[in-house]
Amino acid sequence: MTPVEILPEPLLERIRGRAAGYDRDNAFFHEDLAELAAAGYLKIFVPASDGGLGLGLAAAAALQRRLATAAPATALAINMHLVWTGVAHVLAARGDNSLDFVLQDAAEGEIFAFGNSEAGNDSVLFDARTEAVPQPDGGYSFTGRKIFTSLSPAWTRLGIFGKDASARDGEGELIHGFITRDTPGYEILPDWDTLGMRASQSNTTVLDGAVVPAGRIFRKLPVGPNTDPLIFAIFACFETLLAAVYTGIGERAFALGVEAVKRRTSFRNGGRSYAQDPDIRWKVAEAAMALDALYPQLACVAADVDELADHGAQWFPKMVGLKVRATETARTVVDLAIRVSGGSSYFRGSELERLYRDVLAGMFHPSDDESAHNTVANAWLGPVETP
Repeated sequence: MTPVEILPEPLLERIRGRAAGYDRDNAFFHEDLAELAAAGYLKIFVPASDGGLGLGLAAAAALQRRLATAAPATALAINMHLVWTGVAHVLAARGDNSLDFVLQDAAEGEIFAFGNSEAGNDSVLFDARTEAVPQPDGGYSFTGRKIFTSLSPAWTRLGIFGKDASARDGEGELIHGFITRDTPGYEILPDWDTLGMRASQSNTTVLDGAVVPAGRIFRKLPVGPNTDPLIFAIFACFETLLAAVYTGIGERAFALGVEAVKRRTSFRNGGRSYAQDPDIRWKVAEAAMALDALYPQLACVAADVDELADHGAQWFPKMVGLKVRATETARTVVDLAIRVSGGSSYFRGSELERLYRDVLAGMFHPSDDESAHNTVANAWLGPVETP
């Protein structure tokens, strides 16, 4: 099935039609979620034999790019479900079936969310501020604060991780598992009131002794960087799908900018179309060239994941480089679209005004600009030497 078949234009237009209201009211996208679930969208990575679409990362990225042209916040939040199902798919393709239960749960309609981000934790997946305490039955209790928990009103499975500081002779161990909506010991704070991406409702989740049973603890990793396939799978899905969403934002902003340029006329030049203005034409061309450079990079990275390409130590530079290029390119394109569209785009309620606010969120997602450049520099130059 093609992206247009899975996300047909009438569905996309209904989703686009609701986006402004969700943003205005700071409301969750319940109607979008219901329609996407009914269309099988949440089962992109679920095998066809289990009732899913049986697609890979390249197809998922194309779909998320298309969805983001209609509703960026909806697409961004859906990303978090697709990250976990995508991780399970990527691992299974490499012979690791430790997260097959995620695909099975998704086939039954469960909704996954990503509860790993922590304020002040710039180690991201390589350390945790959340405390994980081993229980007698092999489970763990988790206590800490998770931020940017998208899908907060709707998730039924939340992936979390924390540190058992007593493990590995006091060096610590990172424990990964899932809680359910019914798990005691957590609270979702109603604190999502942001500049953009408002419909994602990425609230803070406070864990206060929430217990993950032994059967849903799926990884125990050492503190610090490591080569476990889980880390690769999370980075591959998170960065690629994130890049797809921001590519979609840039694509939509560009289309709106082109429409505005063709529509606007110059009073000074006797009603001549702004499409004939050389300065405006330069800006449109600049935006088009920026997007043209992004499309093949997104498609190539996603396809390489699907095809089990071996980039060795260059895999992480490729993934973080894609994320940074996509988010920064999208910001540039939105800015250019506003510049050529005139003052009407500055008014509250215009679609470009909303895209301008939404696109800014890209700078806050991991890997951030500093971390990404450090990753790429280390790959090519080696780590900074200690004096």
